[in-house]
Amino acid sequence: MEELQRYFPGLRAEQYAQFAALDGLYRLWNERINVISRKDIEGLYTRHVLHSLALARVCALAPGARVMDVGCGGGFPGIPLAILYPEAHFTLVDSIGKKIRVVNEVASALGLKNLTARQARAEAVTDRFDFVVSRAVTEMRPFIDWVWSKIEPGDRAGSLPNGILYLKGGDLTEELQATGKPYMLYAISDYFADPFFETKKVVYFARKGNR
Repeated sequence: MEELQRYFPGLRAEQYAQFAALDGLYRLWNERINVISRKDIEGLYTRHVLHSLALARVCALAPGARVMDVGCGGGFPGIPLAILYPEAHFTLVDSIGKKIRVVNEVASALGLKNLTARQARAEAVTDRFDFVVSRAVTEMRPFIDWVWSKIEPGDRAGSLPNGILYLKGGDLTEELQATGKPYMLYAISDYFADPFFETKKVVYFARKGNR
């Protein structure tokens, strides 16, 4: 929480309380349904919460923004973003039912009204969104194929035009070239000082018309 308060000092008391509650909630549900490794649960705020919020450093969401989190697992990056942006709406999608149960239970305990969780594959979702976010669920080329048609072109939902914001680490050169699409790469270490972020990046693809 100290890191969170340092990097996001302007939040409301309710938001800090929601972030503070994440530790106990995920420890509780992790004992029942293992969705986070033991190592990561000890570093929840760095490895999951701050990592998720790196997307907000790259692109600030506007009120009313529609965001789909694909392969959300236990709720990352979607739940931290839903806390940070209470006036945006988040649809969290995962094909594994027990993970969606954890998302629903955590969201209910936090009182999040701007989040919907669905057990589904991304390809089966028919809604349209301003942004699609995700955290290393697969290589970029198949991921883009899953979600590209679900992103509505536009430039009023955030500080960047609509598109994909993807969290991934390591050398992504070949993987990104294989997509055949222009992209921007943001080093998370430029925003957060913890060594965990040294190789972590946000990849951004803008959705422009039919391209």
